Amino acid sequence: MRLLLTNDDGIHAEGLAVLERIARELTDDVWVVAPETDQSGLSHSLTLSSPLRLRKIDERRFALSGTPTDCVIMAVKQLMDSPPDLVLSGVNAGQNICDDVTYSGTVAGAMEGTMLGLRSIALSQAFKPGSHREALWKTAETHAPALIERLMNFDTPPGHLINVNFPAVEADAVEGIEVTRQGKLDYSLGMEERRDGRGFPYFWLKFGRQAGAEVEQSDVAALTAGRISVTPLHLDLTAHALRDELRTLLG
Repeated sequence: MRLLLTNDDGIHAEGLAVLERIARELTDDVWVVAPETDQSGLSHSLTLSSPLRLRKIDERRFALSGTPTDCVIMAVKQLMDSPPDLVLSGVNAGQNICDDVTYSGTVAGAMEGTMLGLRSIALSQAFKPGSHREALWKTAETHAPALIERLMNFDTPPGHLINVNFPAVEADAVEGIEVTRQGKLDYSLGMEERRDGRGFPYFWLKFGRQAGAEVEQSDVAALTAGRISVTPLHLDLTAHALRDELRTLLG
């Protein structure tokens, strides 16, 4: 089995090293093409206005001056002599659930694999509650290999991908696996104005978030209960029920 790994936290991220160890439990044919720098929050963006610079680290490991989407395209269209059997994106530092899925570069890496007709899975590890971005990497590393093998036995239809989130509990405290739907988070977005050394203004995007209304069998509910969340996603964004209502209205 041939695996392609990418992420959005960058080539030096601890989560990518974890993903490499996970992948090598499954096969020796592992390719890594990851962003040179952190690309978190860039979603499914492409680099269109500047050239892409590729740095070869070893025979099957590369860093690219672009987004996770760029990395998957570079790997499949330029670097690999045959396509991978599976694209793995992650392991992200922090959960990618609820509305975060729309911002996530980790999910976007898997999304691009799906668009290229490849099986794709995004993987994220939730932060330990009350910590400053402390991810319990051992949890993902322990449970991911067997889960990926099981998902490979599932006939994922074209245009679909799998989003996996590991809970913020120790590996031996995981309460099982739950197939989930996207939940809901309440966001408070804003801009914080600051001043540089010359007194000119600059801005930082500020945001806070908390769980929204409880959604039955949601990703956020599964993580809260200490379970691994497995959420099937699809590329078709059409609101089919609303489309039927609009047909009636606009006839």
